[in-house]
Amino acid sequence: MTRMAFQGRKRVLGAVLIAGLAVSGCARKATEEENLEKLPPEKIFQLAESQLASRKGRKKAAKTFTEVERLYPYSEWAKRSVIMAAYAHKQAGEYEESRAAAQRYLDFYPASEDAAYAQYLIALSFYDQIDKVSRDQGITFQALQALRTVVERYPDSEYASSSLLKFDLTLDHLAGKEMDIGRYYLKLGHYGAAINRFRVVVEDFQTTTHTAEALHRLVESYLSLGLTEDAQVAGAILGHNFRGTDWYKDSHVLLTGRGISTEKVDGKGKGWLKRIWRQAVKGEWL
Repeated sequence: MTRMAFQGRKRVLGAVLIAGLAVSGCARKATEEENLEKLPPEKIFQLAESQLASRKGRKKAAKTFTEVERLYPYSEWAKRSVIMAAYAHKQAGEYEESRAAAQRYLDFYPASEDAAYAQYLIALSFYDQIDKVSRDQGITFQALQALRTVVERYPDSEYASSSLLKFDLTLDHLAGKEMDIGRYYLKLGHYGAAINRFRVVVEDFQTTTHTAEALHRLVESYLSLGLTEDAQVAGAILGHNFRGTDWYKDSHVLLTGRGISTEKVDGKGKGWLKRIWRQAVKGEWL
């Protein structure tokens, strides 16, 4: 046999082997499906639960739960399997599939006692993907909206308090993103751009842990621009709400070093900072 003929035969044998493996895989899959079709729904459900107990079996568990729904679509086991498939997908890191299954559960069983959990799973599928502050925050906004839905739609459920806590943490994360960008602009000397970022924190995320620093950075930015009146108002708000913090102490040093007092602020006039000062210090909300 020539070398060329041998290589050709080798390629043919390789192709036959690959085809054989593919057929074998398809046959095995078909056999598994046929075996599932012979089982009652509770047995398939139990099989999925046993698969879910193993980290490597989570994806397979999700598929097995889905088989219960496919084979017994109007049974109570199908109803339970939809929500379990959503959970299994989330545990496997298949977040889109988890949301799809959870939403399907809500569509079919909106009044079920597990509807709150389905909505919570949707929120978690976003929340678990929140990445570092330096990354894009699109997922973070979606998590925020989904968590709010749990709290507003199911306020008496066991998932409301956990969702509210995660909602606050998500807000803090978004505020951290604004601070991260603001500090970057401040370091470059782009004070106007930095002020816009710190303003978002003070106005939209005032309940987060970043508010005190945002006010201090506003003092720094306004002083750098020579806008001493705005710096004074920012310092006054900081002193009224966060007097015991190091941020206020640093701002106080900066302001008094230039002869500016945070105790004597003219609250009259327009401007977003003066409006916040009147609300925070004077209690004027209208």
